[in-house]
Amino acid sequence: MNKKDAKEIRITSVRNAHGCKIKKCCASCQHKCIETDGTRVCASMMLKVQQKFKCKKWQMSDGLKNAGKGGGVVRNIETKEIVIR
Repeated sequence: MNKKDAKEIRITSVRNAHGCKIKKCCASCQHKCIETDGTRVCASMMLKVQQKFKCKKWQMSDGLKNAGKGGGVVRNIETKEIVIR
């Protein structure tokens, strides 16, 4: 095992109400804020964190709570025309 493997963070997963597997880390957390310069900040702890950071205050973001629910559409960014129903 080299140093890179020793520092690797194990990310656990949970399932939302619709059965979609969600990785439990900063990237999927409700408390995540991204500053204008691109740095990631945990609004709960007020710390600069990395994407794979995880803590005990993790909460699933609202968008991921609804993942797999269905009923959405995909629109063209420029024309707002529905591409996929």
